Amino acid sequence: MGCYECCVKCLGGIPYASLFATLLCFSGVALFCGCGHQALTETERLIETYFSRNLQDYNSLAYIIVYFQYIIYGTASFFFLYCIILLAEGFYTTSAIKETIGNFRSTLCGRCLSTMFIAVTYLLAVIWLLVFAFAALPVYIFYNMSSTCQTITILSETSSGLNQLCVDARQYGVLPWNATPGKVCGMTLVAVCKTKEFDVTFDLYIAAFAGAGATLVALLTYMMSTTYNFAVLKFLGRQGICTRC
Repeated sequence: MGCYECCVKCLGGIPYASLFATLLCFSGVALFCGCGHQALTETERLIETYFSRNLQDYNSLAYIIVYFQYIIYGTASFFFLYCIILLAEGFYTTSAIKETIGNFRSTLCGRCLSTMFIAVTYLLAVIWLLVFAFAALPVYIFYNMSSTCQTITILSETSSGLNQLCVDARQYGVLPWNATPGKVCGMTLVAVCKTKEFDVTFDLYIAAFAGAGATLVALLTYMMSTTYNFAVLKFLGRQGICTRC
Protein backbone atom coordinates (compact mmCIF):
# COMPACT_ATOMS: atom_id res chain seq x y z
CA MET A 1 0.00 0.00 0.00
CA GLY A 2 1.35 3.39 -1.00
CA CYS A 3 1.62 6.45 1.20
CA TYR A 4 -1.36 8.10 -0.48
CA GLU A 5 -3.63 5.10 0.00
CA CYS A 6 -2.52 4.80 3.63
CA CYS A 7 -3.30 8.46 4.31
CA VAL A 8 -6.71 8.14 2.68
CA LYS A 9 -7.50 5.12 4.79
CA CYS A 10 -6.38 6.85 7.99
CA LEU A 11 -8.49 9.89 7.17
CA GLY A 12 -11.41 7.56 6.53
CA GLY A 13 -11.10 6.31 10.11
CA ILE A 14 -11.72 9.74 11.64
CA PRO A 15 -15.22 10.16 13.17
CA TYR A 16 -15.93 13.55 11.64
CA ALA A 17 -19.30 13.99 13.33
CA SER A 18 -17.79 13.43 16.78
CA LEU A 19 -14.81 15.63 15.92
CA PHE A 20 -17.11 18.45 14.77
CA ALA A 21 -19.25 18.07 17.90
CA THR A 22 -16.15 18.15 20.11
CA LEU A 23 -14.79 21.34 18.58
CA LEU A 24 -18.24 22.94 18.72
CA CYS A 25 -18.71 21.84 22.33
CA PHE A 26 -15.31 23.19 23.36
CA SER A 27 -16.05 26.52 21.71
CA GLY A 28 -19.60 26.75 23.07
CA VAL A 29 -18.70 25.82 26.64
CA ALA A 30 -15.72 28.19 26.67
CA LEU A 31 -17.90 31.01 25.34
CA PHE A 32 -20.77 30.29 27.72
CA CYS A 33 -18.63 29.86 30.84
CA GLY A 34 -16.16 32.66 30.16
CA CYS A 35 -18.67 35.28 29.08
CA GLY A 36 -21.27 34.13 31.60
CA HIS A 37 -18.82 34.44 34.48
CA GLN A 38 -17.82 37.98 33.51
CA ALA A 39 -21.42 38.99 32.74
CA LEU A 40 -22.52 38.00 36.25
CA THR A 41 -19.73 40.13 37.73
CA GLU A 42 -20.75 43.13 35.61
CA THR A 43 -24.41 42.60 36.53
CA GLU A 44 -23.61 42.83 40.22
CA ARG A 45 -21.72 46.05 39.53
CA LEU A 46 -24.67 47.56 37.64
CA ILE A 47 -27.10 46.63 40.41
CA GLU A 48 -24.80 48.11 43.04
CA THR A 49 -24.23 51.35 41.12
CA TYR A 50 -27.64 52.19 39.68
CA PHE A 51 -30.45 50.11 41.16
CA SER A 52 -29.67 49.74 44.84
CA ARG A 53 -27.10 51.31 47.13
CA ASN A 54 -28.16 49.29 50.15
CA LEU A 55 -26.01 46.19 50.54
CA GLN A 56 -28.83 44.26 52.20
CA ASP A 57 -30.96 44.60 49.06
CA TYR A 58 -28.59 42.74 46.77
CA ASN A 59 -26.66 40.70 49.33
CA SER A 60 -28.58 37.53 48.43
CA LEU A 61 -28.05 38.24 44.74
CA ALA A 62 -24.31 38.55 45.34
CA TYR A 63 -24.23 35.12 46.99
CA ILE A 64 -26.25 33.60 44.14
CA ILE A 65 -23.84 35.07 41.60
CA VAL A 66 -20.87 33.58 43.45
CA TYR A 67 -22.57 30.17 43.55
CA PHE A 68 -23.32 30.35 39.83
CA GLN A 69 -19.72 31.22 39.10
CA TYR A 70 -18.53 28.13 40.96
CA ILE A 71 -21.09 26.07 39.04
CA ILE A 72 -19.63 27.50 35.83
CA TYR A 73 -16.16 26.27 36.84
CA GLY A 74 -17.49 22.76 37.41
CA THR A 75 -19.52 22.82 34.20
CA ALA A 76 -16.50 23.79 32.11
CA SER A 77 -14.33 21.06 33.63
CA PHE A 78 -17.00 18.39 33.22
CA PHE A 79 -17.79 19.18 29.60
CA PHE A 80 -14.16 19.33 28.51
CA LEU A 81 -13.55 15.90 30.03
CA TYR A 82 -16.81 14.40 28.75
CA CYS A 83 -16.25 15.68 25.21
CA ILE A 84 -12.81 14.07 25.10
CA ILE A 85 -14.33 10.78 26.27
CA LEU A 86 -17.05 10.96 23.61
CA LEU A 87 -14.46 11.73 20.94
CA ALA A 88 -12.41 8.71 22.01
CA GLU A 89 -15.57 6.60 21.93
CA GLY A 90 -16.25 7.88 18.42
CA PHE A 91 -12.77 6.85 17.25
CA TYR A 92 -13.29 3.41 18.76
CA THR A 93 -16.72 2.65 17.35
CA THR A 94 -16.69 4.31 13.95
CA SER A 95 -17.36 1.86 11.18
CA ALA A 96 -14.36 3.13 9.22
CA ILE A 97 -12.03 1.65 11.85
CA LYS A 98 -13.21 -1.79 10.81
CA GLU A 99 -11.75 -1.18 7.35
CA THR A 100 -8.56 0.32 8.76
CA ILE A 101 -7.76 -2.32 11.38
CA GLY A 102 -9.25 -5.39 9.79
CA ASN A 103 -10.83 -8.03 12.01
CA PHE A 104 -12.75 -5.71 14.29
CA ARG A 105 -15.13 -7.31 16.78
CA SER A 106 -17.47 -5.47 19.12
CA THR A 107 -17.28 -6.41 22.77
CA LEU A 108 -20.03 -6.65 25.33
CA CYS A 109 -18.36 -3.92 27.35
CA GLY A 110 -18.12 -1.67 24.30
CA ARG A 111 -21.82 -1.95 23.56
CA CYS A 112 -22.68 -1.32 27.20
CA LEU A 113 -20.51 1.81 27.18
CA SER A 114 -22.19 3.03 24.01
CA THR A 115 -25.61 2.55 25.60
CA MET A 116 -24.48 4.48 28.66
CA PHE A 117 -23.12 7.33 26.54
CA ILE A 118 -26.41 7.57 24.64
CA ALA A 119 -28.39 7.80 27.89
CA VAL A 120 -26.02 10.30 29.53
CA THR A 121 -25.82 12.48 26.43
CA TYR A 122 -29.61 12.50 26.08
CA LEU A 123 -29.96 13.55 29.73
CA LEU A 124 -27.35 16.27 29.30
CA ALA A 125 -29.13 17.57 26.19
CA VAL A 126 -32.40 17.87 28.13
CA ILE A 127 -30.67 19.65 31.02
CA TRP A 128 -28.77 21.93 28.67
CA LEU A 129 -31.98 22.84 26.89
CA LEU A 130 -33.14 24.31 30.20
CA VAL A 131 -29.80 26.11 30.57
CA PHE A 132 -30.20 27.50 27.05
CA ALA A 133 -33.66 28.83 27.94
CA PHE A 134 -32.35 30.28 31.20
CA ALA A 135 -29.50 32.02 29.34
CA ALA A 136 -32.08 33.84 27.22
CA LEU A 137 -33.60 35.59 30.27
CA PRO A 138 -30.82 38.17 30.88
CA VAL A 139 -30.65 38.84 27.14
CA TYR A 140 -34.40 39.53 27.19
CA ILE A 141 -34.06 41.84 30.22
CA PHE A 142 -31.21 43.85 28.72
CA TYR A 143 -32.96 44.00 25.35
CA ASN A 144 -36.08 45.46 27.01
CA MET A 145 -33.90 47.94 28.86
CA SER A 146 -32.19 49.02 25.64
CA SER A 147 -35.54 49.30 23.81
CA THR A 148 -36.94 51.48 26.59
CA CYS A 149 -33.92 53.76 26.32
CA GLN A 150 -34.43 54.09 22.56
CA THR A 151 -38.11 54.92 23.11
CA ILE A 152 -37.22 57.62 25.64
CA THR A 153 -34.65 59.11 23.27
CA ILE A 154 -37.16 59.28 20.39
CA LEU A 155 -39.92 60.82 22.54
CA SER A 156 -37.71 63.18 24.52
CA GLU A 157 -38.27 66.13 22.17
CA THR A 158 -42.03 65.76 21.70
CA SER A 159 -43.46 64.20 24.85
CA SER A 160 -43.64 64.94 28.53
CA GLY A 161 -43.76 62.60 31.49
CA LEU A 162 -40.77 60.57 30.33
CA ASN A 163 -40.01 59.70 33.93
CA GLN A 164 -42.91 57.26 33.75
CA LEU A 165 -40.86 55.06 31.46
CA CYS A 166 -38.74 52.92 33.77
CA VAL A 167 -36.88 49.64 34.08
CA ASP A 168 -37.66 47.99 37.40
CA ALA A 169 -35.19 45.28 38.41
CA ARG A 170 -37.62 44.11 41.10
CA GLN A 171 -40.22 42.88 38.61
CA TYR A 172 -37.68 40.44 37.15
CA GLY A 173 -36.88 39.00 40.57
CA VAL A 174 -33.38 40.44 40.55
CA LEU A 175 -34.06 42.52 43.67
CA PRO A 176 -36.62 42.17 46.50
CA TRP A 177 -39.71 44.39 46.33
CA ASN A 178 -38.57 46.48 49.30
CA ALA A 179 -35.33 47.45 47.55
CA THR A 180 -34.83 51.18 46.99
CA PRO A 181 -34.92 52.64 44.46
CA GLY A 182 -35.02 49.34 42.56
CA LYS A 183 -35.75 51.09 39.28
CA VAL A 184 -34.25 53.66 36.91
CA CYS A 185 -36.47 56.02 34.90
CA GLY A 186 -36.43 58.63 32.17
CA MET A 187 -33.24 60.26 31.01
CA THR A 188 -31.38 58.68 33.90
CA LEU A 189 -32.15 55.32 32.32
CA VAL A 190 -30.85 56.58 28.97
CA ALA A 191 -27.63 57.63 30.67
CA VAL A 192 -27.29 54.15 32.17
CA CYS A 193 -27.83 52.53 28.77
CA LYS A 194 -25.05 54.65 27.30
CA THR A 195 -22.49 53.55 29.87
CA LYS A 196 -19.69 51.19 28.96
CA GLU A 197 -20.76 48.76 31.71
CA PHE A 198 -24.20 48.28 30.16
CA ASP A 199 -22.86 47.67 26.65
CA VAL A 200 -20.23 45.22 27.86
CA THR A 201 -22.70 43.28 30.02
CA PHE A 202 -25.28 43.10 27.23
CA ASP A 203 -22.68 41.81 24.75
CA LEU A 204 -21.40 39.27 27.25
CA TYR A 205 -24.88 37.86 27.84
CA ILE A 206 -25.46 37.60 24.08
CA ALA A 207 -22.15 35.76 23.69
CA ALA A 208 -23.00 33.43 26.60
CA PHE A 209 -26.40 32.73 25.02
CA ALA A 210 -24.73 31.94 21.69
CA GLY A 211 -22.28 29.64 23.49
CA ALA A 212 -25.15 27.81 25.17
CA GLY A 213 -26.78 27.33 21.78
CA ALA A 214 -23.57 25.99 20.26
CA THR A 215 -23.18 23.54 23.14
CA LEU A 216 -26.76 22.35 22.67
CA VAL A 217 -26.12 21.72 18.96
CA ALA A 218 -22.95 19.81 19.89
CA LEU A 219 -24.86 17.60 22.33
CA LEU A 220 -27.51 16.86 19.70
CA THR A 221 -24.74 15.94 17.25
CA TYR A 222 -23.22 13.67 19.88
CA MET A 223 -26.61 12.01 20.35
CA MET A 224 -26.88 11.21 16.67
CA SER A 225 -23.29 9.99 16.37
CA THR A 226 -23.41 7.81 19.51
CA THR A 227 -26.73 6.31 18.41
CA TYR A 228 -25.24 5.51 15.01
CA ASN A 229 -22.13 4.06 16.65
CA PHE A 230 -24.28 1.84 18.85
CA ALA A 231 -26.12 0.56 15.80
CA VAL A 232 -22.77 -0.22 14.15
CA LEU A 233 -21.57 -2.08 17.23
CA LYS A 234 -24.76 -4.08 17.38
CA PHE A 235 -24.48 -4.96 13.71
CA LEU A 236 -20.84 -5.98 14.05
CA GLY A 237 -21.75 -8.06 17.07
CA ARG A 238 -24.11 -10.10 14.92
CA GLN A 239 -21.53 -10.53 12.21
CA GLY A 240 -18.68 -11.61 14.46
CA ILE A 241 -18.01 -13.19 17.81
CA CYS A 242 -18.58 -10.93 20.80
CA THR A 243 -15.74 -11.16 23.26
CA ARG A 244 -15.64 -10.19 26.90
CA CYS A 245 -13.74 -7.13 28.14
